[in-house]
Amino acid sequence: MTITATPTPGKSLISPTDHALILIDFQSQMAFATKSIATEVLRNNAALISRAAKSFDVPTILTTVAKDSFSGPMFTEIADAFPGQKMFDRTSMNTWEDAAVIEEVNRIGKTRLVMAGLWTSVCIVGPVASAIDQGFDVYFIADACGDISAEAHERAVQRMIQLGAKPMTSLQYMLELQRDWARTETYESTTGIARQYGGGYGLGIIYAKTMFNASEGH
Repeated sequence: MTITATPTPGKSLISPTDHALILIDFQSQMAFATKSIATEVLRNNAALISRAAKSFDVPTILTTVAKDSFSGPMFTEIADAFPGQKMFDRTSMNTWEDAAVIEEVNRIGKTRLVMAGLWTSVCIVGPVASAIDQGFDVYFIADACGDISAEAHERAVQRMIQLGAKPMTSLQYMLELQRDWARTETYESTTGIARQYGGGYGLGIIYAKTMFNASEGH
């Protein structure tokens, strides 16, 4: 059988319009005990995906647990990216068991979901498993999640993959949204976010633009 290739993206690749992002429990109390990833890296990655989602107008749900009585406010890196947006505060460890959050999921109406947050083995596994059971196509941003140990994080990642969830990384998330440097309407914001939060890749952009006035689109 002959297969004819076409210049079209794979159906499993995410786009700005085909999913909702759910950011879960990026809070101080949760971060204090997170040992699988350095706190500064976690905050950086949370900022990167938040600003990417905002830049591409991805519908985003922000949720916390026991914000006022125990866990504290959501990271400013996220809150500042979504000024004035409602945050859903829960009592349940599993976000998917909170009626208000599920009402928002249904209002947005996307069958593909991307999740990130703390801790991987509890607050991410719970909604990932629950959403998959209900027929959603679920991705998670592995380096924007963290747990009390590397073991706890890795076992949770393996469990979610076995359930059918797809792992991503923070920079991958943003670049998959952009996917073509000829998309000029988001080119400046994407490279700007990368310069600030993209680590060595961001330094490379600064160098290329400063030294050569380089552009990925040409």
